[in-house]
Order: sequence, then C-alpha cells, then structure tokens
Amino acid sequence: MNFIIDFIKGIFVGVANVIPGVSGGTMAVSFGVYDKLVGSISNILKKFKESFKTLLPLALGMAFGIISFTFVIPYMLENIPFVTACIFTGLILGGIPALLKNLKSYSGLPDRTPTYVNLIVFILLLAVSLIMPFLNGDKESGMLLEATPSTMIIVVFMGMIAAAAMVIPGVSGSLILMVLGYYFGIVTAVRDFIKALKDMDMAFLVDRGLVLAPFALGCLVGLFLIAKLISWLLNKFPLATYYGILGLVVASPVSVFYKINQEYPLSGTSTVMIIIGVLSLIAAIALTLYIGSLGAKEKEA
Repeated sequence: MNFIIDFIKGIFVGVANVIPGVSGGTMAVSFGVYDKLVGSISNILKKFKESFKTLLPLALGMAFGIISFTFVIPYMLENIPFVTACIFTGLILGGIPALLKNLKSYSGLPDRTPTYVNLIVFILLLAVSLIMPFLNGDKESGMLLEATPSTMIIVVFMGMIAAAAMVIPGVSGSLILMVLGYYFGIVTAVRDFIKALKDMDMAFLVDRGLVLAPFALGCLVGLFLIAKLISWLLNKFPLATYYGILGLVVASPVSVFYKINQEYPLSGTSTVMIIIGVLSLIAAIALTLYIGSLGAKEKEA
C-alpha cells in the first residue's frame, strides 16, 4: 500500500517538474516526501538497497507524471496558446511570495554579502532573464532540438541546471529551462521519443534518444553535484542566491509569452480566449499559493 501511495505522490511531483513556475521540490514538501527523496539520493551509494527501495515508487511515479504531461502541454500550446501562456505566468507569479518569504527568513541572519552585492546579483540575473529569450533569434533553440554534437553538449548542462533547481523548494527547474530557451525542445523530444517507441520508428527513436540521453546524464550529475553546490550557496550566501533566483523569476513571464508567441502567434486571440486566459491566470496564481501554503504547513508540522 505504501508503494502505491508513494507512486501517486511521485506523479504529482513529476507533473510539477514539467510545469514552468511550479517547484517539484515544493510539491515534494507538500506531500511529505521531500526529506526521504533527497536523503535517498544523497545516500544512494552508501545505502544502495535501502535508498533504491525508497526511491523506486517515487521515481516511477515521477516518470509517469513527466511523460504524461509532455503530451498535454504541446496539445495545449497548439490549441489554446494564449490560455497556456496565462496559466504558466500565473503559476510563476504565484510562486513569488514563497521566494519573498525565503528572503525574509534569511534577512535577519548573518550574511557575508553586502546589500549592494545582493541587489547587483538581482539586477544581473533579471537582465539575463529578460535578454536570454531574444538571443536565439526568431525560433527557440529548443522547439525542435537536433541531435548534433553541440546540442548534445548543451543539453547536458541544461539537465544539470534543471535537476539542481528541481531539488530546491520554491525553484522551478522547468522555468529555468524556459528562461534559457530549451524547455519546449526537451518536452517535444520526450513526446517524440514516446511516439517513435510506440510506432517502432527506430531511426527517429535513436535521433531523439541522442538528445534525451545527454539531458538525462546532465540531470543525474546535477542531482549529485550541482545540487550540493547550490545548497552550499544557500548556506553561505542565502540572500544573494535568493535575490538571483528572484531576478530570474520576476522577468520570466516575458520569456513565456515571447517564446510561445514565436511558435504559436497570439495576435489573433479572440476576446473569449482572452477572458478565459485572465481567469486561468488568476486560478493558476491561487493554485500555486495553495500548494505553497501546504508546504509551509508541512514544515511547521
């Protein structure tokens, strides 16, 4: 029974990791599996059997959630792009109070970085978040990732960054991928890989596998190495780290609308879709705030 319960919880964590703006770490905290998830990953080499047994249902659930939603998101983009952009933006905006709360919790503690350094970090990463979407030309370097040597090297680093972000409550790995311009490409690659597997199209299966395998490798490296680096930064320079994260997040709605508009033009959006989009944005903000409140209650307990 515990296996099934952890599998279901893993599904929600997996889905959260696919949705930009929603933190998989926060979702794990909300469902009470964060500590054993991170603990099992950290001790996988020391206590392999015990850690593997703990991780298996969670990992299977996460994989199911991620794969399922990689089909849902492209469908939404193709049919309701403006509403989808509003939902993503709402999920992002709803997560900002949690980041501000983290900033406030650290503001009373000793920090080695002066205030002006924290502000510089915020401004720099805000600028990066605003500029990055426009550096890739008219198409995201990611709507359709080609299996070239340069792309394979890049997606290794994308996997490392995404995985490192995923383990920190309040930070969305998929949002970071979107800001960097590779979110849609990875989602599309997963969807195409599953389709190729279903159709037994070996040539396309290998092609998509050459994109996803380096990304998976990067995720593993990120979980075990970069996550520790970020944890060190949060321990030594928490305010500067969260100011940087806040800078990325605040500007990310620009990236969301710009990237979606590149592939699915929003100019012809009807009045009805605009109204639905605004309502969806409000609902998404409320949902993220609710999930964040669950995580806060779990910490207090």
